[in-house]
Amino acid sequence: MEEPLCCCEYVDRRGRRNHLAACCCDCEELDDGCDRWLTCKPLPPGALGRIADTIADRLRVPWFSGAVRVNVSLAPPLLLLPVFLHLAALHFLLGLVVLTSLPVVVLWYYYLTHRRKERTLFFLSLGLFSLGYMYYVFLREVVPRGHVEYSQVVLLTCGLILMLAALSRAKKDPGYLPIPAGNEKPSHQGLPNKSVRGSSGGLHGVSGAASSRAVNGEAKGYCRLSAEQPEGVKKDWCTKCQLVRPARAGHCRLCGRCVRRLDHHCVWINSCVGEQNHQAFILALSFFMLTSVYGITLTLHTICRGRSVFVALLYCPGAYSDYSSALSFTCVWYCAIVTAGMGYILLIQLLNISYNVTEREARLALRDNTGRRLLGGLVIDTGQYNRGLLCNWGHFLSLGASPPQRSAEDIV
Repeated sequence: MEEPLCCCEYVDRRGRRNHLAACCCDCEELDDGCDRWLTCKPLPPGALGRIADTIADRLRVPWFSGAVRVNVSLAPPLLLLPVFLHLAALHFLLGLVVLTSLPVVVLWYYYLTHRRKERTLFFLSLGLFSLGYMYYVFLREVVPRGHVEYSQVVLLTCGLILMLAALSRAKKDPGYLPIPAGNEKPSHQGLPNKSVRGSSGGLHGVSGAASSRAVNGEAKGYCRLSAEQPEGVKKDWCTKCQLVRPARAGHCRLCGRCVRRLDHHCVWINSCVGEQNHQAFILALSFFMLTSVYGITLTLHTICRGRSVFVALLYCPGAYSDYSSALSFTCVWYCAIVTAGMGYILLIQLLNISYNVTEREARLALRDNTGRRLLGGLVIDTGQYNRGLLCNWGHFLSLGASPPQRSAEDIV
C-alpha cells in the first residue's frame, strides 16, 4: 500500500510521484530546447507543446491531499486586465488603443482554442474577474462621490448575485446522455434497417441531414405534440460515445459527450448549453445585461453630471480631469463593449427560441442548404420544430420539466 501524498507531493502526467521542490529537475524537453536554441538548431516538431505541457503539469500549489495543479489559463485575466485598464486611464489615445486591442486579442484566442479543440478556463476567468473588478472599481471610485444612493448599490448588488446564481446553475449538467456501462460497444442488432449512421463525433459531426431531422422534437406533453419519434425517422449513432442519440441531441467535441437538445458549447461558462441548462443560460445573460446597463448608467450619471447616458458615453469633457474619473470612464467603456457582445448573443438566442431552432441545427441547416435566412440572416428557420411563437416559447419554458428520454442502453 502506497503512502499518502504529503501537501507538496503530486503524481505527474507520466504517473510518477514527484515533489514541488524538484520542479526544475529532470526536464528533458526544456533542457533539449535550450541546447538547440544555444546552438542555433531548430526545435523538433511538437517540442514547444511538450515543454508547455511539462510547465503546466509542474505549476502547482501545496494542498492537504497533495499539490493541486493550477490552470495556466486562469492567470492572464487576473494579471493583465487591471494593468491594461489602468494603462488605458492614463490618456485618451491609450484608452482607444487598449480598448480596441482587447476584443481583437480575445477573438484571436477564441479561434486559436477552437481550432485546436481545447477547453480553457480563460474566458470564464475573464468574465468572472471582469465582474468582480468592475464592482470593486464602482464601490471604490464611484460610490464615494456621494451621487449614488444606498438603495441603488443594494439593487446593483442583488442583480450581480442573481446573475452569479443563474450562472452557477448554467454550469451544471446540460443534459449529458448516459454512457453505456463499461464503455462497451453495443451491438447494432435490433436497430431499424439502415438507421445507424456513422458519426465523426464533432459538434457538426452528424451523419447527413436526416440524422438531425426527426419530425418530432421534444416538447413532451406541450401543444399535444407526440413524444415518440415517428416510424421511419433515422436514429443517429455516435461512434465516440457508443450510443444512439435521440432527436436534437448532438456530440460536443470539446466536452467529449453527447448532450440532449445541444445548442452550442459556450466558452464563457466552459460548458455545453443543452436541454437542462438552457433556461439558466438565458437567465444569466438577461441578469448580466440588466445589471451591466444599470451600473453603466449610475457611473456615467456620477462622472458626467447633467448629460444623458448616450451623450456621456461619447462625449464627457471632464472624464480625464483626474485619474479616478478616467479609470471609471475606461471601465464604463470596457463594460459597454462586453455588454454589446453579450447583447448580440442574447438577441440570437431569443430569436432562435422564438423559431424553436438550436444553434447547432442552424449551422447544420446552413451547411446542408435546407434552412431559410430570416431577419437579415440573424436567425435560420429550419421549419422542423417551429410551431408558432407562443408554442415555441412554451416548449422552451418546459425544458427539463418532463422526464428524460430512455437511456442509450434501453434503446440499444
